[in-house]
Amino acid sequence: MSSHGVLLLLPIALGTARNMVPATALPEERLVTEAEQVVTRAPDAGPRHSVVNLGVIDTVGGTTCDWQSNGPMYRFLVNSPEHGLHVAWMYSSYTGGTSYPDRNMGYNFYDYDTREWAWKDSDFMQSGLRVFAERCGFGSLDADPNTGVAVVSSHAGSTRLRVEVGRDMAPGAGIFEYCSGQPTMEGYLWPPISLDSAARVHCACIEDAGDRDVLYYGRMPTWCSWDDPSRAAPPQPEPLFPDHNIAASKVSGKVCVTWVYAPEGYYQCPGFYRISTDGGVNWGPSTQLDWPPAYSGDTLPSFRITSLFPFYGRNDELHIAADVSPFVRDTLFVAPSEIWHWRADTWSKIHRADPESLLAPVGYNATVACRPSIGEDSDGNLYVAWEEFDGVNVEPGPPERLRADIWTAASMDRGRSWTAQRLTGPGGTVSNRFPSVVDLATEGGRHDTVSVRYLIDQVAGSSGHGEGPVTCNPIVVHTPFFAGQQEERPRARVRPRLVTLVRGVLRLQVGFGDDAAGLLLDVTGRKVAALEQGDNDVSHLAPGVYFVSRSTADSRQLTAGHKIVIQR
Repeated sequence: MSSHGVLLLLPIALGTARNMVPATALPEERLVTEAEQVVTRAPDAGPRHSVVNLGVIDTVGGTTCDWQSNGPMYRFLVNSPEHGLHVAWMYSSYTGGTSYPDRNMGYNFYDYDTREWAWKDSDFMQSGLRVFAERCGFGSLDADPNTGVAVVSSHAGSTRLRVEVGRDMAPGAGIFEYCSGQPTMEGYLWPPISLDSAARVHCACIEDAGDRDVLYYGRMPTWCSWDDPSRAAPPQPEPLFPDHNIAASKVSGKVCVTWVYAPEGYYQCPGFYRISTDGGVNWGPSTQLDWPPAYSGDTLPSFRITSLFPFYGRNDELHIAADVSPFVRDTLFVAPSEIWHWRADTWSKIHRADPESLLAPVGYNATVACRPSIGEDSDGNLYVAWEEFDGVNVEPGPPERLRADIWTAASMDRGRSWTAQRLTGPGGTVSNRFPSVVDLATEGGRHDTVSVRYLIDQVAGSSGHGEGPVTCNPIVVHTPFFAGQQEERPRARVRPRLVTLVRGVLRLQVGFGDDAAGLLLDVTGRKVAALEQGDNDVSHLAPGVYFVSRSTADSRQLTAGHKIVIQR
């Protein structure tokens, strides 16, 4: 390694000791008593926003919990092409400390017909829904590829943690039914999920026992019927940290679990994957990923706890996005950092973050460029998003922390070459963190729209880890302009629109067509009334939530977003 490289790495290591904490430094999952809470300053009256270089931003929610993922990024933005865009985040509105007693999974939905987010409030902290009824978190989002309904995971429990899953009743309905992990999935936490082509729910989770370092796989072949969990990682080393992830194919029964072996002291950390081709019934061997050809000389590549992100594309091909750190003479450094793409046992470099200097630490469990996520569009083009810290943009302390920006990259040749762009910044007064790129970039079958969900942290550093105050932070969905994309949202297609009930009359404003009629369904999908064009008397129906479907001679399907509420 050149002398210049040594001079670059050593100052970074001296200023970032917090970034190499062992797995035991992870906070306990429990409620903190009032006596233990640390009261911080009240949140700002209004949110600050970063310098935005490209695209359109929709604020979909907010949270005071500025720590969204312990290890790699989970999936938090999912497209159902015939219905809309699902987004999730870890929510809290608590400003009295860092116990977040109201922590939950937040959810919002962008309807492709109405061209609106379903739950918007002038106060962004009130936008979106809280999915679960009790304190929970550290889950992920997916959608049923057949029905388009959202499925959200979390872990919950005051004494012994368990996996919880919520499923919406219709695309964008916001009426969730719940599947408790008790007793089968009790004793497990940090449960990212993914659904395959048959809508089977697959879950990777850590055993809530001992050092919490044993990786398990759980499977729900039919709704709320869990198989007994099995060890996901034998005979290779266990992750020793919640750095696991999971992906299922939307065109077959393939499932992939990934993890990084991160022993105490953070030596060179290998990455592993394991694949099932039959919906999680049988599994191939645990396989260590080849090292990407990153760095050179006596600098070795190492994965981090913020890697890996697996993804199955439309052609059923497995992709993995990873951040790679330098390992030099028994020491792991946070910079320079590189983002890489793996496909068919071949690595390609996406981006290298190599700041000339770091004027402050990057913060808890991060590297200069980390937490990548990956998706694709209808033409098979690939897109990756990650968070990257600006080495000279410092949040004044104490303690001082670097602010982060969101970066994206696109590949038009199946990952052989990449073009990167900085999506936010530089020089912003906020820290943009925890990006999740959309899985399938098509908007209602009309054109490709690549969107990224991330958190705008008003003060850099994790408040939950003592790196800054508690603030109210927007959750946004940012749609950047890539080459060839439209810069305005296309007009909505003509679809039936429903107006508010007046004296028990439901008016179907736009007809289904001469060959179609309408049905009114309750939340269970049961037909309760037939609908015609024009006015329909529904005064005989009980108060509640109902949905409109269209019925033709050839098909009968639920139409997303057409929800009505009957009140008395």
